[in-house]
Amino acid sequence: MNISPAAANYSSEMEPAVRHVSIFGSTGSVGVNTLDLIAGAADKFSVDVLTANENVALLAKQARQFGASLAVIANESKYAELKSLLTGSGIEVAAGRDALIDAASRKVDWVMLAIVGAAGLAPALAAVRTGSVIAIANKEALVCGGDLVLGDAEKYGATLLPVDSEHNAIFQVLDFDQIENVERLILTASGGPFLDFTLDEMKSVTRKQALAHPNWDMGAKISIDSATMMNKGLEYIEAVRLFPVAPDKIDILVHPQSVIHSMVEYRDGSVLAQLGAPDMRTPISYTLGWPERHSFPAERLDLAKTGSLTFLDPDLVKFPAIRLAREALNTGKSAPTTLNASNEVAVHGFLTGSIGFLDIAAVVEECLNQAHIVDLTSIEDIFECDRQSRELAHDVMASI
Repeated sequence: MNISPAAANYSSEMEPAVRHVSIFGSTGSVGVNTLDLIAGAADKFSVDVLTANENVALLAKQARQFGASLAVIANESKYAELKSLLTGSGIEVAAGRDALIDAASRKVDWVMLAIVGAAGLAPALAAVRTGSVIAIANKEALVCGGDLVLGDAEKYGATLLPVDSEHNAIFQVLDFDQIENVERLILTASGGPFLDFTLDEMKSVTRKQALAHPNWDMGAKISIDSATMMNKGLEYIEAVRLFPVAPDKIDILVHPQSVIHSMVEYRDGSVLAQLGAPDMRTPISYTLGWPERHSFPAERLDLAKTGSLTFLDPDLVKFPAIRLAREALNTGKSAPTTLNASNEVAVHGFLTGSIGFLDIAAVVEECLNQAHIVDLTSIEDIFECDRQSRELAHDVMASI
């Protein structure tokens, strides 16, 4: 595990007076929240790189506001528009996948990796190889390329800090020096918008319903993953990658209020939990300030106002995605990559009206059943598996 050793050797004396930062996925919810926090502490941060996939207008606005050195748009067809919007600003402009990788290869003090999906893997590897402090909000990079990312983090001395609220919570309360005393990790899940729906009711849910998360304000893909609970399945795999705890010692517990973000149970019966308001700025602010805690204007938790906290086991009949993620991890090799790729295709199919909500998990399960499971030893292997899995998912969807 590559968080603990690097973190243990890091001290506040190593911190520069002004932290130079890059944000990959700056126009998404995590990126926007990160910049919101940086705006409130402008004397502590200097923005180098900002990137986006499609949202040229917001990217250009952010780049001007924060005085970025470089703005990169992943969609090459948007290059001319971005160039025009930033004319006269002195900000360098680039576009395309190779440009993202080049930007991630620039050495800075702190990098936010918030590109959604498998597209974030190559930039993640490039950033890790700079040896920087990496705040990783792209769980797919660890699901698909965990061994590569973690291996390079150790090789190049990078420090990985988890941004997902659940893994960030575990990082805050896990005693890495006494791992042998850890009984289990408990990932909490809100249950999404369909927690109280019957299976029959879930057959006819709409795009609008699935996007309406009860607690969190997230992008479309992550919101659908939360509704199917695939998000928690991916987080389970991510937790196995990040923390030195056996897979059978990681449990999932539904907690609708999203106040307890995760827990660590020790063998003496003690359970340590990290609590906070359901506001992504809290874990982001933790990674921004790490190894110290800075004062950021994140929402404060009011337990009296919350009133009560409830918990229940996940329903694996209604939400089979958790089971599929566990099975993919147990199978190993290319199975997690197929899980992720087929899920991305199926989620897009649901968002565009090609398949129904319950078909998402069905497509993923069929792809896992049909896929050829192979060893993945390089990023090229991962990309080829990703490509083949997406083709298979499209074929499966066409047969529904």
